[in-house]
Amino acid sequence: MKSVKDFHPHPALRNAHLMTIAAAFWQRRFPRLPAGVSRSFDIEAGTRVQGDCHWQERPRQHPTLVLLHGLEGSSESHYVLGTAEKAVHAGFNVVRLNQRNCGGTEHLTETLYHSGRSGDIGAVIRELIERDRLPEIFAAGFSMGGNLVLKMAGEFTGSAPPALRGVVAVAPALDLAACADALAERRNFLYERHFVRSLKRSMRRKAQLYPQRYGAAVFNGAMRGIRTVREFDDAITAAFSGFRDADDYYARSSAMRVVAQIRRPTLILSAKDDPFVPFATFGRAEVRENLSIRIVAPQYGGHCGFISRESGEERFWCEARIVEFCLEHSDSAIH
Repeated sequence: MKSVKDFHPHPALRNAHLMTIAAAFWQRRFPRLPAGVSRSFDIEAGTRVQGDCHWQERPRQHPTLVLLHGLEGSSESHYVLGTAEKAVHAGFNVVRLNQRNCGGTEHLTETLYHSGRSGDIGAVIRELIERDRLPEIFAAGFSMGGNLVLKMAGEFTGSAPPALRGVVAVAPALDLAACADALAERRNFLYERHFVRSLKRSMRRKAQLYPQRYGAAVFNGAMRGIRTVREFDDAITAAFSGFRDADDYYARSSAMRVVAQIRRPTLILSAKDDPFVPFATFGRAEVRENLSIRIVAPQYGGHCGFISRESGEERFWCEARIVEFCLEHSDSAIH
């Protein structure tokens, strides 16, 4: 692999929490990203997911990048839009994919989304290959989405379609239990509170659509006592998704379980100072000894932040690196 450009943080954002929060609130516009075309993908009986697609004039002559957001994000998350803009400008088709229930798609399935549903993005990629006959597909995910794309790549093992050319994971939560424990630390109470409030709001919307399935758990006050993501996963995610409890959910849904089996070029971008994705998880033998995986770990960057001291295309460093990696491993892209 080519050398990766060093990350130099914005001088005001060397603090991990400032970097993480600034990335969420930074005012951004995307003038070079054309309007997307909405498309639904059939995943299984009674379940569809929705994406926003940006097609080049002759899609089959261009590589395609599928982007997957993180927990309680959507295809409209700024890091997704920013990466899409750079990729479209570089000659890629781009699919900004919503996970189940995200981006206002709760009506497309009765089920919930969670960190183990790697089959969803796998089904989307298979459809793009088989129905659209796209010759080169890349997948990139952020945080929870990073776990999902790594898990998908590991589950393919030796049967990965040749058209899947590479995977990028930014701050992937590939050890879900470790991330839940880190979120519960006192220094991370703002993130924990944000995620819990958002997850509860999402469940209220879901229960309004499917009251027979979720109404009792949501409207009888059972959610009121939930204060942490682990408690939410124990009471809601695990209970309604076929897991024994949160521990079972984390163990079966973490990409760490299959990451050693990845055989496609893979790039992991994660900051050493990420507040709630412990960097120690990337030192595990399953990750470190896999020759298909390259880890790039700047000292600074927060969680999916990586706001650099440079302006223009390099302001959001990891977005540029995603496109750079995909260009490197594409045969059809214009280098």
